[in-house]
Amino acid sequence: MTQTSISACDHSVLERDALRLLCSVVIKPATRVEFCNSLSPVVFLDPLRRVVFEEIHTLGPIASKRLRELLPARVTNRGFPDFEIEELLQPKEVNEGELERLFASVLRLLEIVAEE
Repeated sequence: MTQTSISACDHSVLERDALRLLCSVVIKPATRVEFCNSLSPVVFLDPLRRVVFEEIHTLGPIASKRLRELLPARVTNRGFPDFEIEELLQPKEVNEGELERLFASVLRLLEIVAEE
């Protein structure tokens, strides 16, 4: 399956879910860094989500709580004054099934990177 075979809506969901996982307390900072090093910003088609990913990547292996504290100001400074991290991370509670879906989103974006 190629990137073009994914609808824009489905791709948007993949991006959002990947960012939710990267900001989550369920993965260790080192794991977040590994995911970020493997992903490319170009797989994030939405400009806001691309900037959020770039900032997550730039911040490196910090605790997710600190990451979520720093992101709003950093994204605002990159030209998105209306950025609301809480809106991006909704829903905040993640059950086991949803966690699997979030990981699957990151894996699918990794496949897209490999296809390019």
